Amino acid sequence: MTSVSKLGAIREPVTIIGGGLAGSEAAWQLAQRGIHVVLYEMRPQRPTEAHQTDRLAELVCSNSFRSASLDTAVGLLKEEMRRLGSLILAAAERTSVPAGSALAVDRERFAEIVTAAITSCPRITVVREEVRDIPEGLCLIATGPLTSPALSYALQELLGHKYLYFYDAIAPIVTADSIDRSVVFSASRYGKGGDDYLNCPMTREEYYAFVDAVLAAEKVPVRDFERCVYFEGCMPIEEMARRGRDTLAFGPMRPVGLVDPRSGQRPYAVVQLRQDNAAATLYNMVGFQTKMTYPEQRRVFRMIPGLEKAEFVRLGSLHRNTFINSPRVLSPTLQLRRRPTTLLAGQLVGVEGYVESAATGLLAGLNIARLVAGLPCVVPPATTALGSLLAYVSDPKRRDFQPMNANYGLFPPLDGRERGREKRERLAKRALHDLEEWIHHNGLAPVTCSVERITAVGP
Repeated sequence: MTSVSKLGAIREPVTIIGGGLAGSEAAWQLAQRGIHVVLYEMRPQRPTEAHQTDRLAELVCSNSFRSASLDTAVGLLKEEMRRLGSLILAAAERTSVPAGSALAVDRERFAEIVTAAITSCPRITVVREEVRDIPEGLCLIATGPLTSPALSYALQELLGHKYLYFYDAIAPIVTADSIDRSVVFSASRYGKGGDDYLNCPMTREEYYAFVDAVLAAEKVPVRDFERCVYFEGCMPIEEMARRGRDTLAFGPMRPVGLVDPRSGQRPYAVVQLRQDNAAATLYNMVGFQTKMTYPEQRRVFRMIPGLEKAEFVRLGSLHRNTFINSPRVLSPTLQLRRRPTTLLAGQLVGVEGYVESAATGLLAGLNIARLVAGLPCVVPPATTALGSLLAYVSDPKRRDFQPMNANYGLFPPLDGRERGREKRERLAKRALHDLEEWIHHNGLAPVTCSVERITAVGP
């Protein structure tokens, strides 16, 4: 816990910079606790390299919030957020589309609902302008991986440490009616989740011809002054192919658990397509982030069986993702060590993924509310998904820091020798038990965040 004795009087309103998942979640949590918020979002006044609209909480990479099962740490993190009354999770569940065991959303409807919930709240004032300097007083910076250069410089000046950064690539989206259904078949690997994915099957010859084309295709050049470091979870396909010609076949194109109904055999490789909107008119090419030029993407991706006449509503792109060296400057409460009235949340602190970003915004909202009330900040137990992630990003002993997803490898070990699913079940059970005790001990009664209440203010 962090003492508030040296912070002085905390006055409203609270300033939040950034209207993404973390900033929107934090603003909602504060407003539902009676605290006034001024939320700054620079779009549309200043666009970014990846966003296409001016909506809050716009999803720019994928429409998937990943696994919904407690068998995974990100599924557990969703349950923790649900118990804490998350706006983002409730909106995601309301706008979900078929995705097997994963939680995927209609991205346009999702952003519409979050935007409507925030802008219709009388305790939240949304200001559409760029913030170039870090404001005095209590504030949250949740500007995400596309923080503007001016604010990045201000943070550098405050922190005294250089930023780290990596490149993130966006996967293409194709129209449903341009997919050749006589070739593409519906199925999930091992039948998990029914037939929620479309699969483009490849023979051995087709696969290697595709890999060669990916490797030879023209790429978007990296500027000389920028260092190119990729997060493993969003590795462009050409970077994977460069590691070995079979890497893709063991990665996003692995055909395990799939049978092509035309041949009755397992394909050598597959390209999976995931429904991207509720009307099922758009499909996302799963795991196909790329930095190939647009003309090359059209040419190479139309080599995929079933996509010969594909119409792309969005092609892949590359943008710089910025994050701070959190272990050097951030406490697990998400406060800056040298300036505890300034909190950071979202991908800026080195968590990777939609769910993780929103979860840090939720905690930031809870802690800012406690600061306003003159109470010490809190940190979830390290045995929880959120607590283990915060322990990772704020560990001052960590030297080689890179962004991280929620995963069971971050959790404190159990006292038994369980393995596999049994171990994960015990970790999840322990986490939820400890979370409930933490909520009760700190008086963190979650705000009511019903689906009906959110959609009632939606368009």
